Amino acid sequence: MTAPLVGVLALQGAVREHVRALEAAGAGTRLVRRPADLDGLDALVMPGGESTAIARLARHDGLLPRVRTQVDGGMPVFGTCAGLILLADKVQDADALAGLDTVGGLRITARRNGFGSQLDSFEADLAVDGMEGPLRAVFIRAPQIVAAGDGVEVLAAHGDRPVLVRQGGILAATFHPELTDDTRLHGMLVEMARDRVA
Repeated sequence: MTAPLVGVLALQGAVREHVRALEAAGAGTRLVRRPADLDGLDALVMPGGESTAIARLARHDGLLPRVRTQVDGGMPVFGTCAGLILLADKVQDADALAGLDTVGGLRITARRNGFGSQLDSFEADLAVDGMEGPLRAVFIRAPQIVAAGDGVEVLAAHGDRPVLVRQGGILAATFHPELTDDTRLHGMLVEMARDRVA
């Protein structure tokens, strides 16, 4: 079976760590820095980092609207931390993103840095629907999902807050799965990419 080709948005964030996890999960990878890099991809990862910095770096060539076109066309996407913010249809504290393109399409309302500042970073074991055993999650200046709309499936929560959701071909986490050795979420994206190719 041919390995699916999964892109990693490579403007900021833990790009190498996502590449490592994807390759361990059986995918080929490509770094995505401009719209043409999206051509031929079977799926895309939008890493964490700083959502406004990513949006500013992407704005000169219309990269994020092109990502939306690909997602609307059925390409699976996995957004982590800042990637989740850029996928969210609504962001509560959106002033910093004013005038910048985002992707949208995920029917959630997110709050940037909802779990606190860098000093409030933490790790937790999560129970994930359909996954055997706990998933270790690393939360760094993590956003919160404050509301989830129709068709959004909550796969994991921390306390009373959703932290991992799926809506069709969109998978999104408020934490950083690439910072552990557990590649099961990347494997989930790879399977979504294989299903699309099939």
